[in-house]
This record gives sequence, C-alpha cells and structure tokens, in this order.
Amino acid sequence: MLFLCTGNSARSQMAEALLGAIAGNHFEAHSAGTHPAGLNPVTVEAMQEVGVDVRHHQSKHVQEYLGQSFDSVNTVCDRAKETCPVLPGVGNIRNWSFDDPAAAPPETRLVVFRRMRDEIAKWICRFLVEECQLSLASFRCYCC
Repeated sequence: MLFLCTGNSARSQMAEALLGAIAGNHFEAHSAGTHPAGLNPVTVEAMQEVGVDVRHHQSKHVQEYLGQSFDSVNTVCDRAKETCPVLPGVGNIRNWSFDDPAAAPPETRLVVFRRMRDEIAKWICRFLVEECQLSLASFRCYCC
C-alpha cells in the first residue's frame, strides 16, 4: 500500500508507519510525496509518543515508485489527489483527506499533529475492519 501526500513530511509518513505498526503482518506500507519536503520533526515527536519510531524515515518522491505494483494507493490530502500521477498496476485509489498539521500555528502544532496521528490510525483501523474484513483481534492499535 502506498500513501501519497504533497510533502511526504507528516500525514503520509504517519500513515505508512501506523499501518506498519498496526497491521504490518498483513501489509507492506510505503509513502511518497508529489513535492517531497523532508520529514517534519513534529511528526517524529508525535509518533514517538505512541511508540512508533520514524526517525529513519525520509521524504520520497512518488516517481521512485513508478513501475511498482500496489494493491492500493491512498492519497491523504486533496492536493495529492489532484496531482496524483497515473500509477499502472494499482488496484484501488482512495482519498483520505486529512488537515495539514504543519499548517497549524506553532503554539498548537503538536496538538494538531497528535489529532492527525489519531485520526489516521482510526481510518486505518476502519479500513482494516470494513474493507479488508480483518477482526480487531488480528491487529493492534493504540487507539482502538
């Protein structure tokens, strides 16, 4: 599964890491951006709070994945949805639109990153149960 965002600095990085942490035995997760901007340090902080280490993650351009086959591509922002390149061999393209936490004012940024992290985790769990028909017992999530 590929998660696609604009900067590949926050939302798509969180989604990649959370899917790996929640159901990594069922999926291989990747993330990329249409205009990679580097991993946001607040992403690292928010993910560490739930025991997920993304310090080694790097922003990647979606072109790195051209030619690869994915069961699913999930855009996590509307801008990425609008500029998503055609990826041959993709089974499903979904749009999960989340607010950009990096756009929050500095004094509330960490709070917004936490909210986005938790919203993404809940979307992933809902996807696993409703679309993949996995039981809650078959994966682990810190918020479900």
